[in-house]
Amino acid sequence: MARCEVCGNDYGMTFEVHAQGAVHVFDCFSCAIHRMAPICEHCRVQIIGQGVDVDGHWYCGAHCARAEGTAGIVDRV
Repeated sequence: MARCEVCGNDYGMTFEVHAQGAVHVFDCFSCAIHRMAPICEHCRVQIIGQGVDVDGHWYCGAHCARAEGTAGIVDRV
C-alpha cells in the first residue's frame, strides 16, 4: 500500500501522477486536484478545466485574464 501525499491515507488503491519529472501519489482525484491544479491569478479558483495561459500566468478563463489587463484573449470553444 502507498500513502497519499495530501491526506496521508494509507490506501491499497492509490495512483501515481507523473508530471514534470516528479511522481506524485494520491488516493483520490480530489487530493490530486488539490495538489496539482494551477490557481487562477485573478479569482484564485483552482483551474480544473483548460484555463488560459498568458505569458506564464494562469487564469481560469478569458474573463479573468482580461480583468488582469490582458487584451485579445478569448476562451476556446
